[in-house]
Amino acid sequence: METKKYLSLIDREMAQMPDFVKEYQLETRHSLTTSYQYLTEIRRFFSWLIAENLTQAKSPSQVLPSDLEKLSRSDVMLYLDKLEHSRNKQGHLNSPTTVNRSLNALRSLYKYLTITADKNNGEPYFDRNVMLKINSLPYTSTLNYRAHALEAHMYTGNLKYQFMDFLDQKFAGLCSGRALSSFKQNKERDMAVIALILGTGIRVSECAGVDMKDLNLKEATLDITRKGGQRDSVPVADWTLPYLEKYLAIRADRYKAPATNKAFFLTSYHQECRRMTTNAIEKMVGKYSAAFGHPLTPHKLRHTVASELYQATKDQVMVAQQLGQKGTSATDLYTHVDQREQRAALNASAKQNKSFSD
Repeated sequence: METKKYLSLIDREMAQMPDFVKEYQLETRHSLTTSYQYLTEIRRFFSWLIAENLTQAKSPSQVLPSDLEKLSRSDVMLYLDKLEHSRNKQGHLNSPTTVNRSLNALRSLYKYLTITADKNNGEPYFDRNVMLKINSLPYTSTLNYRAHALEAHMYTGNLKYQFMDFLDQKFAGLCSGRALSSFKQNKERDMAVIALILGTGIRVSECAGVDMKDLNLKEATLDITRKGGQRDSVPVADWTLPYLEKYLAIRADRYKAPATNKAFFLTSYHQECRRMTTNAIEKMVGKYSAAFGHPLTPHKLRHTVASELYQATKDQVMVAQQLGQKGTSATDLYTHVDQREQRAALNASAKQNKSFSD
């Protein structure tokens, strides 16, 4: 269901694009969500070019590669300035994260046009890449501040076990009528979903995409399809296995799953057995975590795994491998030093300096 939705959205964006963007979309390997986001950012940029008379095109589909080739650094900086001073649907100014997402989309397109494309006798569309002259926007807060703010929205330590116990023993008491019936129907599945994310650190889209053949309970490993379609295999924490086993014991009968349905996490919709969607998992985690008194998203569960793994190992490479990151730069925020540890180090340093002065 989720895949069909994004494919439909991508088709809608592609219908508004010139041929060279359609080629870019077909020849680059992004996840469905990233592809959709990048296409919307490219369309928004093309619309701005038209509004600013930087192209003769009357619609995004008429923009030419030569229009992009001739853009100067100052042209792109004007566009970034426009983004920075635009407001989102909530009425807030666009954050650096939002602006940088637009930059990443344009960088990806320019990389294709100047390096990857194989057009005229093996040559790309053009050579000059103006995006190489554009830096990402700096964040308005330090890494330590963002990490500290994030820590309040994670289920580290015993909190994750308390959350699972809350779902197992207390949540039903907060429900009645249809809500209670729905919880009883899906309790084992929902707890298995949460346990799997907390036990592996996989993305919510990766969790929704898990198939029956991907989980090896004996070896405690999970095969997954990462962003961009890459296959990966990660270990699963031992404490999560009982939750997965309980769900597997009821999966086929509870959801009337035919042998041909390969999806691991299922849902019943009008008595039809379907794969559980990314959106359904996000709503489910939000509902349960709010009732628990510590609202969060599935991505914060991923943060939890990364933070705890780093605190236990101090190994950024291991964290990056568990998360499916291609390098360690993206794990900096996950691998923040616990502020209690940081404070203890400061105090130890002060005591050491005092002893020297004495």
